[in-house]
Amino acid sequence: MTGRHLSVSEVEAIARAAHARQTDKAGRPYVEHLAAVAEGVRVRGGGDGQIAAAWLHDAVEDDALSAEWLAAAALPQEVKDMVLAVTKRPGEELSSYTARILATPGALLVKEADLAHNADPARLAVLDEPTRTRLTAKYAQVRGLLGLVGGESPSDRKNSANPETR
Repeated sequence: MTGRHLSVSEVEAIARAAHARQTDKAGRPYVEHLAAVAEGVRVRGGGDGQIAAAWLHDAVEDDALSAEWLAAAALPQEVKDMVLAVTKRPGEELSSYTARILATPGALLVKEADLAHNADPARLAVLDEPTRTRLTAKYAQVRGLLGLVGGESPSDRKNSANPETR
């Protein structure tokens, strides 16, 4: 794609509009999760492309925006690649999903911020015990498959196209 790409603030506005009617498992506005993931990427040293991908990380998976919209969007290809990498496909094995994330430059940092917010004890505390237990185990399994153990991230988790984040 040539020409001007959407700015992070434009991507944020699109994501907020696309997810405006959604709520999370606790009934909170879903955009709060998107904002937390984008902020998590920022504080972990992610660049604008990773922040844009964070705003869009659930858009295709949740059918808030279509894959066709993403393909045609005025975004750098690496942003599109990160969004698609963190998009879980129906029936997909976790090993395939996590391998795709690890193979896509920049995607691991987006998923790390997503998992951190999903596993936030305050966020989980409002869920019923069976849901909290199931999700805690799921997030721990994904973190393990991604090499995000003990709260420490692999040194190569950030976007290789953004060397200042190393």
